Amino acid sequence: MAEQWPGKKSDWHGYERFDFSIDDRPAYVVVPQQAAAGNPWVWRARFPGFHAEADLLLLKRGFHVAYINTDNMFGSERAMKHWDKFYDALTEKGLSRKVALEGVSRGGLFVYGWASRHPERVACIYADTPVCDIKSWPKGAGAGVGSQGSWDVLLKEYGLNNEEALKYDRNPIDILAPIAEAKIPVLHIVSLNDQVVPPQENTFILAERYRKLGGEIEIMEVQEGTEKSQGHHFTHPNPQKVADFIEQYTANKSSTEK
Repeated sequence: MAEQWPGKKSDWHGYERFDFSIDDRPAYVVVPQQAAAGNPWVWRARFPGFHAEADLLLLKRGFHVAYINTDNMFGSERAMKHWDKFYDALTEKGLSRKVALEGVSRGGLFVYGWASRHPERVACIYADTPVCDIKSWPKGAGAGVGSQGSWDVLLKEYGLNNEEALKYDRNPIDILAPIAEAKIPVLHIVSLNDQVVPPQENTFILAERYRKLGGEIEIMEVQEGTEKSQGHHFTHPNPQKVADFIEQYTANKSSTEK
């Protein structure tokens, strides 16, 4: 069992949630009623309450669910330093040294950025309509609608001007080699009519490159996202598949495994 958690305790879908601060950032951990062997955990990147159905299934199976708020950092170097501190804190508490990463939308920038830096710490990656290239979103340089406000924030966070950002070569699609070398299994879900994060500019490019590097990736395709979300959101068709994927590659890892 992991040690008792600090912070304010509350209820999260029937499970105990502990809110605290790590590296001056808000963070929380949701605790299973009975931890599985090796103390496996899921690390949510951005929008941690969105499509949480698989997380609830994993909590029933003994997983912890964790999150640190690095909103509006777009997976930047500053965000990655906070992530390193969060990982250190949670593994020191007894959680597994191999974590399952979950990234929703712009959360893709975080999970791939961190996995490329620390592939030995990642059991698997699950990404939901993930941003894989900042030129697609938030810039909107291709078929996507883009977001000028988010682009302006990203430029400031990355310390780049517009021209430099368009040449940026540390997107998820660019940093796959160490992830593939570590043989980290990947699962994505996309909406085929997504106008915000078009899969043809993001997941499909990433998948092609990952497979060429010898990596394994599976893509779940949803035909249509909602009109209100411009195709970006949808009812999740198979959270069981996601939970099974994460459990297959994460559970029963020793908490002391390097």
